[in-house]
Amino acid sequence: MNAFVKLRTLSVGAVTVGGIFACGVYNHQSKKNVVIAKTVEGRNDTGKYMAEPVTPMAKLAADSSMQSTMELFIMGVQADLCRALEEIEGKRQFTVDRWERKEGGGGITCIMDDGKVFERAGVNISVVKGNLPPKAVEQMRARGRKLEQGKTLPFFAAGVSCVIHPRNPMIPTMHFNYRYFEVEQDGKKIWWFGGGTDLTPYYLDKTDVTHFHRTLKRACDTHNLSYYGKFKKWCDDYFVIKFRGECRGVGGIFFDDLDTPSQEEAFAFVKECANAVAPCYLPIVLKHKDDGYGYAERQWQLLRRGRYVEFNLVYDRGTKFGLFTPGARIESILMSLPSSAKWAYKHTPKEGSKEHELLQVLKNPEDWV
Repeated sequence: MNAFVKLRTLSVGAVTVGGIFACGVYNHQSKKNVVIAKTVEGRNDTGKYMAEPVTPMAKLAADSSMQSTMELFIMGVQADLCRALEEIEGKRQFTVDRWERKEGGGGITCIMDDGKVFERAGVNISVVKGNLPPKAVEQMRARGRKLEQGKTLPFFAAGVSCVIHPRNPMIPTMHFNYRYFEVEQDGKKIWWFGGGTDLTPYYLDKTDVTHFHRTLKRACDTHNLSYYGKFKKWCDDYFVIKFRGECRGVGGIFFDDLDTPSQEEAFAFVKECANAVAPCYLPIVLKHKDDGYGYAERQWQLLRRGRYVEFNLVYDRGTKFGLFTPGARIESILMSLPSSAKWAYKHTPKEGSKEHELLQVLKNPEDWV
């Protein structure tokens, strides 16, 4: 089943967004809004997905391995979300760029720039294979993976990643990534899943943040009641700009190296999290897309985007892995960066301002649920 198709039993009221049922109870001004949509079968020019899969469809259909299962799943996630965002944006569509990697595999980059609602939105999938480069092995060993240095280690990686930078400063930036990894060592396959979804507001709306976290908690609780608390803390600890002493945003969930309780159950959890992206975020976009703002709010948004760039280039694990991988597609890796950002010398928000309020939360992460 493709991403976002799964429906949840929630409150009454519905708004149709893009061809997907993005379910989620959202309390705003004493109203309960549920965004509900159902996956459409496809666009006339490309069919069910945004482009042809990296692996031939006949092979995917005949193969029940997790490699093929994950590739088909992330293709659906990409197509569903792109169509939903296009529906909100209106006249503008994603540019679709299917690419191949000579070392093995490829991907599909979908990018929308300079929209009325979305200044930049990117939804990428990659399905790559080859031999792990030494720097990638070193990175994995540093977080506890028992991989031997100096050996040839064939790998397979498939994932979907998305970053949405809205034009209106009242809409937060949102990022998610879900991935599957295999490494072959001494004739045995080592596998794991990773991923997460997080929110980066420019102005703090606590109702938005609470809704975002509640939706993710609901997805986690379906599988393990300990997941949300554990992965929320992991997210808070991971998305930190250490030299600034502040978080990139207000968090969400983040996890890596998930290889329990079984491959099937871990995959089911990843699907649940991906299906939660639309209901946790799209209602916030619809709520704020027509909000008014001025020059000062735009300048603050650009300054905060500068912090986003700093984290991604200095700390982000996925960016580093991509840049360490031979044949890496730089354009797709750096898709996460905003099209415009700004840095100012020793900028300090006025105490008591809305900008100052946000900064206090970024320096002291809160529990939202």
